[in-house]
Amino acid sequence: MITLFHGSYISVSTPLVKLGRKNVDFGHGFYLTKLRKQAESWAGIVAERKGRHVQPTLTTYLFDYDAVKSEGYRIKIFEAYNIEWLDYVVDCRKGGVIQYQYDIVEGGVANDNVIDTVEDYENDVITAEQALGQLRYKEVNHQICILNQDIVDKFLSFVSSETLKRED
Repeated sequence: MITLFHGSYISVSTPLVKLGRKNVDFGHGFYLTKLRKQAESWAGIVAERKGRHVQPTLTTYLFDYDAVKSEGYRIKIFEAYNIEWLDYVVDCRKGGVIQYQYDIVEGGVANDNVIDTVEDYENDVITAEQALGQLRYKEVNHQICILNQDIVDKFLSFVSSETLKRED
């Protein structure tokens, strides 16, 4: 079992993979991270976007990743920012179909530190080689996107939710 976190403006005790935004990094799914600070930061960003009346919320889960792997689900892990990661993220952000090949995708986040590079590549402002040259110096954060509701239902267990302080 591993501990995973989800940052939002509400408690998410029963995640639904197709409820969130489409055309994001790893596809239309439920996003988690093993990095608590990263989830807390995202919760703050989301709450701020929703307005002053909402509070950032951190939800904690236990995930039986070993059981998922043993069941034969289709898992893609990106160990680094590389051309495969870059092309995958661009495809997903454009609403492409690569995401349908997998049940779980894990790897680096296309956050504020790397999004400009991804968008420049996506818009043909820079080449793949230039993008990878820039990404080489970026710290890789972590995300897991569960694209298959069956995995959430069977292997992801809600532990708790906590309201975080807003950083205004």
